[in-house]
Amino acid sequence: MAKCAFTGKGPLAGNKVSHSNRRTRMVQKPNIVSKRFWLEDEERWVKFRLSARAIRTIDKIGLKKYAKRAGVKL
Repeated sequence: MAKCAFTGKGPLAGNKVSHSNRRTRMVQKPNIVSKRFWLEDEERWVKFRLSARAIRTIDKIGLKKYAKRAGVKL
């Protein structure tokens, strides 16, 4: 299944419990989005599959800084 390239977030499995306490299996999927970013110094686009949280962090601190923190090579 889908995983975030920076945070490694993936699907979680668990039980959905009804009012009568019946349990059925369910999967919680992360909010994964394909997004392109422009690298200014290399003058090229890079494409990642990221979680919404990772996109918000990149908007806040920048792609280079977040990639260095996450250990991802651009």
